[in-house]
Amino acid sequence: MFDKKSFLGEFLGTFILTLFGCSCVACAVLFKEYTGIFQVGLVWGLGVTLAVYMTRYLSCAHLNPAVSVAMVLAGRMEAKKLPLYLIAQLLGAIVAGLALYGLFSASIAHYEQMNEIVRGTAASVDTARMFGEFYPNPGDPVAVATMPLAIAAEVFGTFLLVLIIFFLTEGCNVGRPSEPLQPLFIGLTVAAIIFFIAPLTQSCLNPARDVGPRLVAYLCGWGKAALPKDPGGWFWVYVLGPIGGGAVAAGFFRFIVEPMLVEKNKEDGANK
Repeated sequence: MFDKKSFLGEFLGTFILTLFGCSCVACAVLFKEYTGIFQVGLVWGLGVTLAVYMTRYLSCAHLNPAVSVAMVLAGRMEAKKLPLYLIAQLLGAIVAGLALYGLFSASIAHYEQMNEIVRGTAASVDTARMFGEFYPNPGDPVAVATMPLAIAAEVFGTFLLVLIIFFLTEGCNVGRPSEPLQPLFIGLTVAAIIFFIAPLTQSCLNPARDVGPRLVAYLCGWGKAALPKDPGGWFWVYVLGPIGGGAVAAGFFRFIVEPMLVEKNKEDGANK
């Protein structure tokens, strides 16, 4: 049976966080409105916070394929629900990419004309990075990131994100924040991870957020600049990397951390 509440929650939430985040990057690239990674990271974190507050009672607000896979592996969601979540997340990100292009297409064309950038060439990565992500970060001339390092950064960043989500939301952790504050802390976690991962990979942490807008860029003229014929780089880094990091976090929490927390709770209960 089609779960329209879960579908709507994942679609809307992923749309909001992708639109807020990618629009922030667009404003930074086109208009120089943001002066550093701190501001961009905070806007991404705000987008995630608002998206989680909006949708957590519709779909539990995964809003990220890496989180959904982790929830299945940790036994928090039935595997049969996973396809619906993944489709809704991807569609939400695609629509956000379309909205982004609709808002800024004229400005992007003007920027490309001013900077003599031919869309679809290697140089047009400078504008394609408003949609999908690239390593090393095209906006940072100092950054150095080989494919193995980029994969490791995305695995590590997503591992931290998913692990912290478990700590923030699971009932066995009695030290977690109250339920109304949990979305805020999840958003701050995303921002904090962006602060140190983004100089290397633009900090994806979410395959839907990358693939959806990247497909829009591909169809809107960036072609191979957005979606290279050899998918090895972006697919391994921005799709498999985050999913792998989330999977490791799920296993680590389920089989190592959670049993310790449960045991600790029993000990505390016995000592009262």
